[in-house]
Amino acid sequence: MRRMLELVAESCARDGLAPPSRSTVYHIMATTRGRTYRVADLPVAVRAALHNLVDESLVPARQVAFYCFNYGDVAAMSFAAGLPWLALYQAGRLPGQRPQSRGLIRAVARVRGIEDGRA
Repeated sequence: MRRMLELVAESCARDGLAPPSRSTVYHIMATTRGRTYRVADLPVAVRAALHNLVDESLVPARQVAFYCFNYGDVAAMSFAAGLPWLALYQAGRLPGQRPQSRGLIRAVARVRGIEDGRA
């Protein structure tokens, strides 16, 4: 996170702009839509974790990660661990996670360098 804020500040300085505050960047990260996935395009293990959704459903990546870590098998969790960092960041902040699932998301975020201590 520190490095990302530095890059944003450098980019703003080059363009003669004031950099956004840290809270603004966190707000953007929390509310950005991010990628979506069509259920039919996902691996079988991931589709099983996303129970009760039809193949044509579009699911935000943060929800895919949330359901894979909470309800998926090892294959689904492995898929979720490789999702874009924004999906993992947002999934780590969704309410309703089982404690062991939150621990998995924290571990993946830490290994991938996207954990900020709040996940």
